[in-house]
Amino acid sequence: MHGCAPDSSRDGRGNALAGLEPAEALAFASAPEIEACANRLLQRHVQYCYERSDFYRSHFDRLGLDAGDIRCVADLRKLPFTTKDDLAEHGARLRCVAPRDIVDLCQTSGTTGAPVTLELTELDLQRLAYNEQSCFEAAGLTADDRVIVACAMGRCFMAGLAYFEGLRRLGATAIRIGAGRPAVLAEAVRIHRPTAVVGVPSNLLQTGKLLQSRGIEPSQMGVARLILIGEPIREADLSLSALGRRLSELWKAQVLGTYASTEMATSFAECDGGSGGGHVLADLIVVEIVDEAGNAVAPGEPGEVVATPLQVTGMPLLRLRTGDIAALLPGPCACGRRTPRLGPVLGRKAQMLKVQGTTLYPASIFAALQEIEEVRNYYIEIEQDYELSDHPRVVVGLEDGASMTREEIAGRICGRVRVTLDVAIATPEEVAKRTLLENRRKPMLVFDYRHKTKKGPA
Repeated sequence: MHGCAPDSSRDGRGNALAGLEPAEALAFASAPEIEACANRLLQRHVQYCYERSDFYRSHFDRLGLDAGDIRCVADLRKLPFTTKDDLAEHGARLRCVAPRDIVDLCQTSGTTGAPVTLELTELDLQRLAYNEQSCFEAAGLTADDRVIVACAMGRCFMAGLAYFEGLRRLGATAIRIGAGRPAVLAEAVRIHRPTAVVGVPSNLLQTGKLLQSRGIEPSQMGVARLILIGEPIREADLSLSALGRRLSELWKAQVLGTYASTEMATSFAECDGGSGGGHVLADLIVVEIVDEAGNAVAPGEPGEVVATPLQVTGMPLLRLRTGDIAALLPGPCACGRRTPRLGPVLGRKAQMLKVQGTTLYPASIFAALQEIEEVRNYYIEIEQDYELSDHPRVVVGLEDGASMTREEIAGRICGRVRVTLDVAIATPEEVAKRTLLENRRKPMLVFDYRHKTKKGPA
């Protein structure tokens, strides 16, 4: 079954844990084989949660269910969703191993709420490495590559750790620069001449421009691939966004997007086939797409991403509501993989805006700004009046010598989202001071003041 065979293992302290079952070739198997393997791993995952998780056992008992009632993805609908509030409030009840079996703590960035801590066992770290190795291989990387990891390595963030462990398992050379200013990354590219860079798109755009300002063409640095995190680089139709195109042209490199979250401990990465969409690793995660009422949507339709990460031993989860809006794309990919792909994230459910009767997400506003060459950085502030109409205010940092006016920028945004928004112009330094916070791994681009209990960044 393409590597999806029974296994057992123990952690470094000799304690019995469910074993990791790598299935490297599963994505290329037939649909029935993929489904059979995924369902078997799901059954094992549910049994593990039923036996070891006080939190989930209480759900089963309350509903009169046992682990055997969940045998396939459709059966998951018998269970309630897990929310990020559940993770924050019931961490100890979600843990399925003794405290001494925890070898690492990872913390979310708190983009839409308070940070959440996830506890990992040794097998969870192995799973993380296998996940990222699979994603890097899909992107075309090999042991011969030299890869700069330009994302957070410290402060308990999972991203940098995951990429490093994945590159180590792949056998590639990892250059751990970490998240930082474009000047730091530019110097690392100049010195180390990587073949690939993992980083945030906007940071890599500024890094490329900085190199050019120093008389160095980014395209001459030997970077063949940019593996991009934290910001979408594709439109809903899977074509490259303006930001994706600018990066491709600037670096003369293939640009590939990824989607992940700490809670899922799983990445969805584009392959080098260039079809867009992040491949689902069927041996590591089950994905549902649901509507506002929590019901499954039709294939290819957007909805909220609900994730059940498989083969997790420390804090396994069932039906986690991510709050992200995307579509699951059926059908084979040009690369030959037959697993579904997750389309670009259209926005966060909590950040959905209702403006002048139109529903939109901040991501669509950002996409419009990314098409304007003179815009360097930006953020949005959201308020709400007594009639519950949302009032976003877009603050834009322009390049030195830029000639665009507030009205022109508002017009460009209106051309994409079909509503006119308030625009303010600031210096790039003022915008950076507001958005680049020391305790967060990604820029804070949305400040949501619509609810009294939700002051500050969202």
